[in-house]
Amino acid sequence: MLVSWLVSVALFFTAATGVSGFTVTTSNADVRVKENDGTDLTCSHSADFGADARVEWKFKNLKGSQAYVIFNGVPTTPYSKRVTMYGTNLRFSKVTREDNGMYDCEVSSSTSASQFGEVRLKMTVLVPSAVPLSRVPTSVTTGRTTKLTCHDSVGSPPSKYKWFKDGVLLPAEPSKIAAFKNATYKLDTDTGNLEFTSTTKMDSGQYVCEAFNDAGPPQRSKAFKMEVRDVNVGGIVAGVIVALLLVGLLVFGVWYAHKKGYLPKKTESKPKPSVVYQPASSLYSGGDDEDGEFKQKSSFVV
Repeated sequence: MLVSWLVSVALFFTAATGVSGFTVTTSNADVRVKENDGTDLTCSHSADFGADARVEWKFKNLKGSQAYVIFNGVPTTPYSKRVTMYGTNLRFSKVTREDNGMYDCEVSSSTSASQFGEVRLKMTVLVPSAVPLSRVPTSVTTGRTTKLTCHDSVGSPPSKYKWFKDGVLLPAEPSKIAAFKNATYKLDTDTGNLEFTSTTKMDSGQYVCEAFNDAGPPQRSKAFKMEVRDVNVGGIVAGVIVALLLVGLLVFGVWYAHKKGYLPKKTESKPKPSVVYQPASSLYSGGDDEDGEFKQKSSFVV
């Protein structure tokens, strides 16, 4: 009697709280492994699913693409040579940086599709940072916006970045440090961009970028010199004067060639003669001229 009452209470509590006996768990949800090493992804489920529960593994990479690793109990083609299953666990004999991402262990009962559970794991393949590629302009005009870039495409987890000027570390938040309160730069440690909103001569110097992560030692780029110069007003004025001189010489040349007759002269077109036509009847006299003598009254006028 007491036992049945306890079972009834347990069932009521389960229904009221939404807690299900069908559970899926893992012993390590955040796996970190060096590139080219092997590792295991663990997955276990409650007995409610039964002895012949269906277990599948899915993978979602850092770009969001999804694919099966295990389907119908066997590894898919891309994983067939380096992945095996033992029980419900997944074993990699060797991992590469392309294996970075999320893994889902999905378990379902063979008797009921509604009896389903899953657990998600994250795998981080550790790859040390490589020497970053940095770009630094050699010459900049004062007051201009200038961006220095730095990037490492190898490191996993993704590298973060530091910048050094003349051997001195540039703080990511210069406004919080007294010696850098007047600095005009912004540093993004995630992208490696170092941007000056308004360059001054004080920003001239040797710049070095450093990429780092927790998979290995930091790596530094070559040193690049950036020189900030004032606007060359004298050069601009000289350029304008030279341009005006060239225009003046061109105008003088055209005038001189015209004066000497080197240029073809415009020919004046003569007007065509106009012809006035008198009617034929006016060439004969009428009235008193009885003999009908021909008398010229008018003619064509040219």
